[in-house]
Amino acid sequence: MPVAPIPWWKGAVVYQIYPRSFADADGDGIGDLAGIRSHLDDLAWLGVDAIWISPFYPSPMADFGYDVADYCNVDPLFGTLEEFDALVAEAHALDLRIIIDWVPNHTSDRHPWFVDAVTGRNSEHRNWYVWRDPPIDGSPPNNWVASFDRSAPAWTFDEASGQWYLHLFEAAQPDLNWDEPGVVEAMHDVLRFWLDRGVDGIRADVIHCIGKDPRLPDDPPETAGMPHSALNDVPVTHQRLRDIRRLLDSYPGDRVIVGEVFLLSTETVATYYGTGDELHLSFNFPPLFAPWWEPQWSRCIANTVRALEPRGAWPTWVLSNHDNPRHRSRYDAAARARGEKPHIAERRSERRARSAAVLLLTLRGTPFLYQGEELGLLDAPIPPERAVDPGGRDGCRAPLPWDGTDDHGWPTADGIGPWLPFPAESATRNHAGQRADPASILHLYRRLLALRRQHPALSLGDFARLDAPEGVLAYTRALDGDVCTVMINFTDVEIDVGDPRSSQPHNGRKGATVALSSDGSVDGTQFDGRLRPDQSVVLTT
Repeated sequence: MPVAPIPWWKGAVVYQIYPRSFADADGDGIGDLAGIRSHLDDLAWLGVDAIWISPFYPSPMADFGYDVADYCNVDPLFGTLEEFDALVAEAHALDLRIIIDWVPNHTSDRHPWFVDAVTGRNSEHRNWYVWRDPPIDGSPPNNWVASFDRSAPAWTFDEASGQWYLHLFEAAQPDLNWDEPGVVEAMHDVLRFWLDRGVDGIRADVIHCIGKDPRLPDDPPETAGMPHSALNDVPVTHQRLRDIRRLLDSYPGDRVIVGEVFLLSTETVATYYGTGDELHLSFNFPPLFAPWWEPQWSRCIANTVRALEPRGAWPTWVLSNHDNPRHRSRYDAAARARGEKPHIAERRSERRARSAAVLLLTLRGTPFLYQGEELGLLDAPIPPERAVDPGGRDGCRAPLPWDGTDDHGWPTADGIGPWLPFPAESATRNHAGQRADPASILHLYRRLLALRRQHPALSLGDFARLDAPEGVLAYTRALDGDVCTVMINFTDVEIDVGDPRSSQPHNGRKGATVALSSDGSVDGTQFDGRLRPDQSVVLTT
């Protein structure tokens, strides 16, 4: 019986692009599709396999694109459908896959569906959203709390009709009612529209929220005050995912659906893979919040293996994204909180960011990189008068610096500059400067991505933990005789790990070579058993 080919997304590294902040081609200070196209060669040079583009649809931008007013078009800020088609064609010519964001839980309040829904209780699209009559005291229908502002209910009262409508996020983002067949049909049509245009996959925003308990019960006291979007988990969602999966599977080319299931239990997230008939991939968020501490990472890894392996589910790994502080900023803040001087904290966060790259790109699963982490960027300092995001996420969304000029590759017609300030250190932490420096973190990412291609064990191989001294995480990746050993020192002191092969007969070849080290100091040498502070190595034999 022939063996089924391995889906492309299992061995891929995905690079997330936040389009407002990636690259600007027309000089208005806002990134666009043409800007992405202009840097596809840079992404191919880096060695990633796919790009995930955050929303670029027409939107009032109350939540910067996650409030969609038209699912089947491009906002003029970002370009046109023709430019999107050109982007897909040029990416495919470079062997880069395209994943786009799909926002199925809510629309903009300016979407034509909602504009019609608020015209009256008998309007055509009224039942496309979640409406409820007020209780006798006029309060919201339940105690659900909205994201971003936890003092606000997840409901807004419509004076004209005398009913409340549900919005798990901003009031400008009313939740769709997936119990309404018309909603399901329309959202499936949206998927077909983009799949027909050649996209290789979908990242489904807060996909766990498309099912709601029809009783809309209060959240229990122990979780009251948490955004309901982080609590919503109901059985009907799984049937809806199976229907979506069948739609994707009807297309050729291993189209993939990646789910944002923002539930902090890895065991619960694992259920959204179904029995191989729901999500292909789901983000697992505990590692995104993990400090640079070996016991915490060991627990994250063990929990992921325990929850996903019995299902045959494939993990994902992520260090940063557009919704959370960059991981180097987190490591820097932790160092300063311990009383370290700023210049020492910056050096330490750099070392840890380098080792984190080794960790991310050698674990079993599909890694997702967020634009700029390959430059070791910190969050941008945002003065109060420049803050625009309702969730306080501007710092991690700052424009990507492409060069060391005054405008960092973002010349604007008015000379004012881009929509947000640049990250700290952009004069040196920019693409051109780091590309010219073989010792930079950018080149570390490139070497890691090349090493994954050279050693399939690092992308598709089995994973096994090794015994190691306290503060060190060690494991092997093995596939068809190709064996790589990864050792990561999470401490700020040098550790002698000895010969990791001596007690591991399955890794017993002599002469282990350092194929890669996080600081580049011992690449190509024979491993001497010592790990410098915050250093990682990948060993081959």
